[in-house]
Amino acid sequence: MFVVLLGLAFFATALLYASVGFGGGSTYNALLLLADLPVAVVPVLALACNIVVVAVGANRFRQAGSLDWDRFWPFAVASIPAAWIGGFIHVPAWLFVALLALCLTLAGLLLIWPSLWRDRAPRTATTSVTADAACGALLGLVAGVTGIGGGIYLSPVLHFRNWGSARLIAGTSAAFILVNSISGLAGQIAKLGAGRSSQMLFDHWPLLPAVLAGGLIGSQLGSQIIPERYLRTMTGLLILYVAVRLGLRFPTDWAAR
Repeated sequence: MFVVLLGLAFFATALLYASVGFGGGSTYNALLLLADLPVAVVPVLALACNIVVVAVGANRFRQAGSLDWDRFWPFAVASIPAAWIGGFIHVPAWLFVALLALCLTLAGLLLIWPSLWRDRAPRTATTSVTADAACGALLGLVAGVTGIGGGIYLSPVLHFRNWGSARLIAGTSAAFILVNSISGLAGQIAKLGAGRSSQMLFDHWPLLPAVLAGGLIGSQLGSQIIPERYLRTMTGLLILYVAVRLGLRFPTDWAAR
């Protein structure tokens, strides 16, 4: 029953996140922590679910021609090793909860801040390989440590930089989440060991088809039916709620450190 209820929560999360082009890793982490799973294995499950959801989205953007590999590679080259290093770093439980709560708060505020998502004319001349690589490395490291893909931070940054069209930014963010999730998962498995990681995935295998179904439905809803601004607001409010729940848990983890 526990896994079924958790699967429903993961399905809803995947549906909401996929509708706005993200994977949901941050909220998967939070849900697993609130379900009292060991902190050490939480990122493995979250990243695996992230990969399932965002692989669908990234492929759709690629097929639609909304992913420019010539502009994406600086992010990938810098973020992939950084995400692996972040995944391999051991983080105490109290610090992991604090970092995740902070990241969720920032992500929620970014999603519900309407001015971030106004349509802006792309200015490709502002593209800088150095700036893109630095951005990718920093966000890749954060993604690996906290067990997320990092696209939920990359997308607002690119909008602020007026890096490209909204559709191009969405495709770039989806690909960024995918490569970082794979690299971060590899780092987590190297830290925990293949046996323990495989057992955790096997014990919670219903979560994977749950997020796949949610991702497929969410991407369809977000692209054709429900206006994105409403879905972003709903997702942002959900993230902020989970962040508050984690914040309330933090004193307990700090006392037990």
